[in-house]
Amino acid sequence: MNVSAKDVKELRDRTGVGMMECKQALVEAGGDLDKALEYLRKSGAARVLKKAGREIKDGAIGSYVHHNGRVACLVELGCETDFVARSDDFRALLKNLCQQVAATAPLAVDASGLDPALLAKEREIYVEQVQAEGKPEGVAAKIVEGKLAKFRREVCLLEQPFIKDDQKQVKDLLQDAVQKLGENITVRRFVRYQFGE
Repeated sequence: MNVSAKDVKELRDRTGVGMMECKQALVEAGGDLDKALEYLRKSGAARVLKKAGREIKDGAIGSYVHHNGRVACLVELGCETDFVARSDDFRALLKNLCQQVAATAPLAVDASGLDPALLAKEREIYVEQVQAEGKPEGVAAKIVEGKLAKFRREVCLLEQPFIKDDQKQVKDLLQDAVQKLGENITVRRFVRYQFGE
């Protein structure tokens, strides 16, 4: 199939992926830009997994202070080289992550960072809620697991919907950046301060 240079350029502008990869994605998608974008995301996810084991040796710390001066945060974002750490795309990602942390007050980067005692307490609360509703035991267990999964999505930074585009999760932003910049990128840690807490 023949694809237009205009479509290839538009896809490249939207994704930051190389011209040949954009052309291949458009060919695979039959010229449909949305399907090509989905194709690139799927193939990018495979590349992200390959890069995940590479060593993080560089990065940057970003900060954000809300305009009212009552909320502030710091985020440490790691990458492989100082070249990427100084790039505009990396800095924009770091800024977005800082704003995300300030707005949503996550408790951990991912589920592995959550306190097991907190999860046990949440489970206990959900079990009591479901028992009070009189749900059958088999259904109750599924409801409790569903509530715990929702809780993790709310309090784990990488699982949260992105505040500027709720169709994406924060981990999708990282995957897009890894695909675009060609390096392993990870949120190492963050801290959030709120006046009076």
